[in-house]
Amino acid sequence: MSRTSKARVFAPLAAAALAAAALSGCSQNNTTPQDNNPQQSEQTQQQQNAAGGTAPTSGTSSSSGAVSAASAIALAADPSGALKYTTSTLKAKAGKVAIRFTNASSVGHNVTVQDSSGKQIGATPTISQSKATLNLGTLKPGTYTFFCSVPGHEQAGMKGTLTVK
Repeated sequence: MSRTSKARVFAPLAAAALAAAALSGCSQNNTTPQDNNPQQSEQTQQQQNAAGGTAPTSGTSSSSGAVSAASAIALAADPSGALKYTTSTLKAKAGKVAIRFTNASSVGHNVTVQDSSGKQIGATPTISQSKATLNLGTLKPGTYTFFCSVPGHEQAGMKGTLTVK
């Protein structure tokens, strides 16, 4: 094959490859910045937490309150500052579960969740006069324990049972 023949064969291929590369670069530049998408920002925060941020376990928490495709359960600390939650029983359907935790008092509280074997599967940061969302991931049917891990709070009665069916 002569040089001219090779050039005629490879020129269209090279042009097509350059066009594809240019188009893929343009499409990436037209995406919405991550900071403008709350759901993407939460996912980024969750990834940062898992990489050594504030979340101590595989469960992730967020102060934004955004929950995507999860069964969200509301839980609140006693607003007067007493060492108790407003309920000691929670129920959820099997699948993705998130706890939306509210602590309106000035006393710091959190929510920590353990499975039936005592393995911690998630925890919120300790907060006061704030809200946090704990995404527990996919839970199977069973009984889980939730409690405040601030020293002395669980022993004072700040605990309960999450039943997943």
